[in-house]
Formats: sequence, structure tokens, C-alpha cells
Amino acid sequence: MSQESDAPFFRALTALIAWSILFSFGHLRDFVRKWVLWNRGPGTRKGYAPIRQDYEDFYTRRLYYRIHDCLNRPIASAPGSWIDMVERTPPSGQKLLVPTGKIRRCLNLGSYNYLGFAAADEYCTPRVLQALTDHGWSMCASRAELGTTPKHVELERCVARFLGKEAAITFGMGFATNSAIIPLLVSKGCLIISDALNHASIVAGSRGSGAKVRVFRHNDVEHLEALLRDSISAGQPRTHRPWRKILIIVEGIYSMEGEIVALPEIVALKKKYGAYLFLDEAHSIGALGKTGRGAAEHWGVDTADVDVMMGTFTKSFGAAGGYIASSRAVVDYVRAQGPANLTATAMSPPIAEQIMAALDLIQGKDGSTRGAEKLQCLQDNALYFRQGLQKMGCAVLGTGASPIVPLMLYMPSNMTVFSRQCLKANIAVVVVGFPATPLLGTRVRFCLSASHTRQDLDYALKHIAGIANACLLPVHGSRADSKQALLKS
Repeated sequence: MSQESDAPFFRALTALIAWSILFSFGHLRDFVRKWVLWNRGPGTRKGYAPIRQDYEDFYTRRLYYRIHDCLNRPIASAPGSWIDMVERTPPSGQKLLVPTGKIRRCLNLGSYNYLGFAAADEYCTPRVLQALTDHGWSMCASRAELGTTPKHVELERCVARFLGKEAAITFGMGFATNSAIIPLLVSKGCLIISDALNHASIVAGSRGSGAKVRVFRHNDVEHLEALLRDSISAGQPRTHRPWRKILIIVEGIYSMEGEIVALPEIVALKKKYGAYLFLDEAHSIGALGKTGRGAAEHWGVDTADVDVMMGTFTKSFGAAGGYIASSRAVVDYVRAQGPANLTATAMSPPIAEQIMAALDLIQGKDGSTRGAEKLQCLQDNALYFRQGLQKMGCAVLGTGASPIVPLMLYMPSNMTVFSRQCLKANIAVVVVGFPATPLLGTRVRFCLSASHTRQDLDYALKHIAGIANACLLPVHGSRADSKQALLKS
């Protein structure tokens, strides 16, 4: 569902006016600079092509540098519930920001630290330090060339058991897990049917596969079925031969919307039309389900009905890398042919140990109930925070069990105001706008953690209420009410 179409009338109108002014004056300044100043100025170098095209970095020059203090903020601590933010300021006459040497302690509502493993843990950290002593920082080789240790083999067995799959293979980078592995699963003559809001890594992998790609409206099962019927009946373009393979690709939780995939219905369609299903659980593994096993457990779906399960260790496990879990035949094929396994540097052994320690804790193998308590705390925190924002009258996306809580800002100016005011209140947030979202889809994306206390959330909600009022966020109303208010004004 497009957030651009969901914007209230008054917000949509004012946001479009703001964007129009921004683009109009930006292009006017570019015209003056290019044809009046640059071509006649001393900097003109005849015979040389420009290093960069103006139209390619228009957004960077005319928007990014005006708001870049709200983006790419560096930190000087582990990304726990509270973090040390590095303060920055631009030198006189320059655009780039440089550190001032000062540190600001902020409540962290931007990191994917869902279960609180990103900072030191009494159970995980000693195991990681021991792995560091035994195996060092890096293998300095690929998995296929002297880069595999018993830690890697044990980790893959743990992941497969945790997910109820025959086998699993792990990689050192989550993005590369999708971008490098999807081209192994489908190629020319195959069809990918992808959710409209799938992650950039899925888009990159799909484009590099050579397969035909069709996109269905976000989480719209009826549209997905229509595409399946049409694709099967029409066959491949020009030849109309049957597709060699049809692969449906969805995510467990969508990172910009906080919405959970409609997995039972999609599994039913996959079976009905003989397609394969690829489920990206980057944000749902370790966050959804009673025991943290992801979207399949959340919906009560048998993992045997999901052909390929992908996920990352960068969120709930406080580590790095990704995995593919599937049948043994698929995993053996990926292991033998996958460039991420053959040429990329193997996952660091201490990282592998961190993941296994987190998995043991989640499953209660440490002899305590801390893992179960973390899972319950995460879900309670997400629901409490989401309901707090909704009580303010704010437009909030997603579902209650999701640890991602996007709050719609709509106006591009609200993005900077909200971010800067949160920083003044010692709250670190992530704001997202065009082109990462639709034109009217500007939002702040809160990420909740089991490490947040109820006092932390109350502190955030108290300050966000004032900032939301300053941005006129609670006054969203219905489209009809907003249109009537506009007419009266």
C-alpha cells in the first residue's frame, strides 16, 4: 500500500507545494550557475567533460547538504539502549560536517538492537572473547579456501535446527546474501514475483539474475494471485513457453513499514500455483514468534512450506552476516556455486560465536529464562510504544508485534525539525524521506529493543509528544476533514 496515496489531503497538498518550490528553485539556481556563471567564469575548462552530471547529483546538492546533519550521525559507543552521539558542526564556509570532540548521551531509538545483544552480555561476551583468543579476528580467506573452522560448521547446524530446515549456509554480509544468492536460484527463463516494498538487496539480486521480474502491490495477496494466473497462462515473453521456475520473494517484516507479511495466504498461493517461496527474515528472525523463530512461527506456518529461508544476524543477534536455510540439495548447490562462499572472506569466528551464544540464550540453553524474557519484553515494548504514539493522534504504520514503528511525517521540512528537536532532547532517531520513500512518505522510523526500560519509553513519548505538536502531526484527521479545513482557510 503506497503511503503517498494515504497522505491526508492537506498534508499531501502542502508537501507537494514544498517539493515543487524546492525543485523549481533548485533547477533555477542550476540554470543560472551553468549558463550565466560557470560558462563565462574563470573555472571553465574547454575540452573537458564534467566529472559528474548535474542532474545525477541534484538531490545531493540541493537537499542533502541542507539536512545532512540529520543523517549519517556517528556514535562513539556500543549501540545499546543509550548511546554516545558524536556532535558535529560544519567549518566556516564549508558544507561537510566535522566532529567537535563533544559527546552527547542519547536514548537509542534507531538501531536494530532488537534483543539487546549489541552491547556486552554476561553470557555471550565471555564466549566471544574466548573465540577471539582461539581463532583471531579474521580468517583472511574465503570459506572454500582455508576459511572454514569448526565454529562455522557448528553455526550452520545451529541455524538449521533452529529453523527446522535440513541445512543452512552462512555468509559474512547480509546484503550480499540476497544480492549474490538470488541469481543462483533463478536465471533466464525464470520469473520472480516480488513484493513492491522488498529491500534493495532483493532488488539487486533480482536484477542480476537475468530472470523476468514482476512486482505485486505490497502485501496484496489478490494482486499476487492475479499476477500468478496471468504469468502462467501467458508464459514467457515472445515464445510463450512455460516458465522454467516461478519464485515469489517476500520479507517477514518490511523495514520501512513495520508490517508483517501475509504469510499463510502467500503459502497457500504458492502451493496452488506450483511456485517457490523465498522468505527474507532479516527483521523477523529473533523478533517474531513465541520462541523468536520468525514470521513462520508467528503465523503458525510450517517452515517446510517455505522453500528458501533467508535472514541476517545483524539485528536480533547483535552480530553480522546472513544465512540461507533450505533443503540439503539447495544448500549444497549454493555452497558449491555461490560467489559469496567461494570468494568472499569468511565470517569472523568471534561473530559466529556471538550468534551461537545468542541462539543458545534465546532457546534457554544457558539454563535461564533470560531469552524468553527478552522476546516478551521486545514485543511488550513495541506494543506500548506504538499505542503511545497512536494515543497522541499520530499516523503510525505497522502491526503491534513488529519492533519497527514508523511515524509518518509527510512534509520534508518535518524530517529536519523532528530529527533536530529529538537530538536536543537527547533522543537518537532515524528519519527517512524521498528518494528512499515515496514523495509523500517522509517518516521517522523508531526501532524498539528489549534493552529499553519502561522509563526509557516514557521519556521518549513525553518529548515526542511536544515535538509532534510542533510539527502539527496529531492534527492529521481524515481526508475529508483535512479538505474541509483547507477550504475554510
